[in-house]
Amino acid sequence: MEESTNAGKRGSYHHGDLRSQLIEATRALVEEKGPDHFSVSEACRRAGVSTAAPYKHFADKSGMLRAVAMEGMVRQREQLLAELQKYEPGTLGRIVGMGRVYVNFAVAEPGVFRLMFGLSEDHGDHSDLVAMGDDTFLVVKKEVARCRGADEVTPEDEHQAFLLWSFVHGLSFLTIDGKLTEKRVTVDLEHVLEDIARRVVTTTIG
Repeated sequence: MEESTNAGKRGSYHHGDLRSQLIEATRALVEEKGPDHFSVSEACRRAGVSTAAPYKHFADKSGMLRAVAMEGMVRQREQLLAELQKYEPGTLGRIVGMGRVYVNFAVAEPGVFRLMFGLSEDHGDHSDLVAMGDDTFLVVKKEVARCRGADEVTPEDEHQAFLLWSFVHGLSFLTIDGKLTEKRVTVDLEHVLEDIARRVVTTTIG
């Protein structure tokens, strides 16, 4: 009887959304143990499928990790876009909001966040990852341009966007690595983000 139930479960995965189940199992393991200690067999066990099942959708272990990284990048971008809707176009509030989402995403999903920026070995070989990263950074560049009342992104806008990204990226890693606590540094996230936005971004709004 138990064998029949398990067979039915595996059959439903194979004919259902096996890929999503495996990605979710992999994501959970990445959060618990980090990408370096993730194993395909354990992901299969959590998803309730055989160890051969992943190879219907992924070439190897790295492919499973890349899929988790991609979904993380998609979630982060969607959160950024949702945050922008809370503020008037061309305001520093939108810049601050994007920074808040960036740091909060890292805190909420530190394992995935590390994975997103840790696939450096062959990241450039995967156009989907590169394109998603470029699309997200383009959102930031366009918001910087809008703060000076323009739609076209200039080299100066790109420079300012890079400074903003560098700052929140570093702050995110300092936070999830426990360096702020270790150094007994108290950070008021809103104040810091507002301060960096005003210092970096050229705006037509006072």
